[in-house]
Amino acid sequence: MALTPLPHGPSVIRKTQASIALTGSKNTPWGIVATAPDAGAAFPIGQAVLIDDLDAALEAAGADGTLRPSLEAIAAFGRSIGVVVVVAEGEGEDEAEVAADQDAQVIAGLETLRRAEQATGVQPLILAAPGLATQPVTVALETILNVQDSFGYARAIGDTPSVLDAYRSGFSGRGLMLLDDLDFLAFDAVAKADAPRFIDAVAVGMRAWLDREVGYHKTISNVAIPGVTGVTRFRSWELGSADTEMGLINGVPVTGVIRRNGFRFWGNRTCSDDPRFAFESIVRTDQHVRRVIIEGVFPHIDQPLTPSLARDIIESINALGRREKQEGRLAGMEAYLAKGNTPDQLALGRLRLGYRWTGYAPLEDLGIENVMTDEFLIDFAKLVETA
Repeated sequence: MALTPLPHGPSVIRKTQASIALTGSKNTPWGIVATAPDAGAAFPIGQAVLIDDLDAALEAAGADGTLRPSLEAIAAFGRSIGVVVVVAEGEGEDEAEVAADQDAQVIAGLETLRRAEQATGVQPLILAAPGLATQPVTVALETILNVQDSFGYARAIGDTPSVLDAYRSGFSGRGLMLLDDLDFLAFDAVAKADAPRFIDAVAVGMRAWLDREVGYHKTISNVAIPGVTGVTRFRSWELGSADTEMGLINGVPVTGVIRRNGFRFWGNRTCSDDPRFAFESIVRTDQHVRRVIIEGVFPHIDQPLTPSLARDIIESINALGRREKQEGRLAGMEAYLAKGNTPDQLALGRLRLGYRWTGYAPLEDLGIENVMTDEFLIDFAKLVETA
């Protein structure tokens, strides 16, 4: 007879199935492709390099190429984490060959950024190729943004609103925002003079700062940009009137730059061909919430598919929605058991859930009615007595 203990008294059974707090980091990693012909060994050609110390990265970036001004633009918004892929400068027998080779190098660098998580442990989600965003590069960037569900910035190419409109018509990705064809100016300590600061690098720095300090639900528009002294191209603009160059550029839509209490981006719209994702804030909300859910439910994967497991996942998502609503980043969110959870599908380990959400659009168009009336003169005699 086997020796068997006799339970006598209370015991505690540990149950591990429960809802999990879905939390996302406020720090959104950025990723850029750049050239740096005189950079040190810290930036090997074609490899993804984690940047967790911007000051050290600037020291190793060298003076030539696009890397240093790009990092300076991002560093102006404070400390952040990102990934850099340095590519070689283009080569060839003539300008056309050099340009084509440079585009090929940058596009390959963007692919390296897409796979950066396996090499660095960090997946960049705000992407750009500052100073290198030709049309072929921007097309490749748009494709990667669609596949990776990330957000990116690139320069629209064109001197006039009509030319910008023609250029913009070639893009439709919800994760891409096109910026006016200009650069900022900022003081360069090495050159001891004002030097161009790439507009898309500034946008990357701004987006990372907003995600960290304000939230994914705020667009880059109408926020003062630190550390810049001017722009390389001015557009006509008047607050309260759309009949300006900036009004036409925003109508393309391309995000421009205005000067009012400093320099500011002016424009909220992506390249999306779906009007529901026209605003940067809606796209960023969708991307952030979706990523938090995907990352957060990882511990539930491969657990026994019981009714309580499904309930716990739904409650985890609903708790996330309640928190985001309370903090003013979402209007509301609700998870639910979707259709298709038939016995045969459940037996195959397939569970289908869904969630509904509503984000906040930016106040882009404020209409104020102006009514002239004489009603405030009706009691004129009393007004005289009390004057």
